[in-house]
Amino acid sequence: MPSWVHPTAEVSASATIGEGTRIWHWVQIREGARVGKGCNIGKDVYIDVNVVVGDDCKIQNFATLYNGVTLADDVFVGPHVCFTNDAYPRATSSDWQIVATKVQDGASIGANATILCGLTIGRNAMVAAGAVVTKDVAPHALVAGVPAKVIGWVCECGRPLDRTMRCAHDGKEFPELKPKRRPPRSRRRK
Repeated sequence: MPSWVHPTAEVSASATIGEGTRIWHWVQIREGARVGKGCNIGKDVYIDVNVVVGDDCKIQNFATLYNGVTLADDVFVGPHVCFTNDAYPRATSSDWQIVATKVQDGASIGANATILCGLTIGRNAMVAAGAVVTKDVAPHALVAGVPAKVIGWVCECGRPLDRTMRCAHDGKEFPELKPKRRPPRSRRRK
């Protein structure tokens, strides 16, 4: 299935767009960007120079992905999500450098979340709407707040896991996510 690009979208001739990808109204995809197969790029999305988007990703309206961002496969990016790429932002800087951010397979980022640069969002992790992510997010972690903190764990299907790290929806279990038991504290000597 060929890709489809809305007539109002601006896609650089040096960008690569995979088969079956749909690019909607007023999208801008810059030079050297790579968008994989089967993606859906919503209205007014900005994909900067050299950004990499994996296969089967969905990027909702008005999201901004700046140089240095890499999305793996099956990543969901909600509307108005903003990725940054500068640790020390100034209007002009002689020593400015791009700081890379990686989003691993199956991760989801909720509407209006802000992702600071230099981070990794783990496989199947979920970032809540409006969160400001300032630290790496572990695989399957559910993070929320400003700054974002782990508030739970999610299955590959996106639903929350119970205390035993089991998904009530599909029955999958994730024993590797269970908290490690700490050895008992020894009594202090007086």
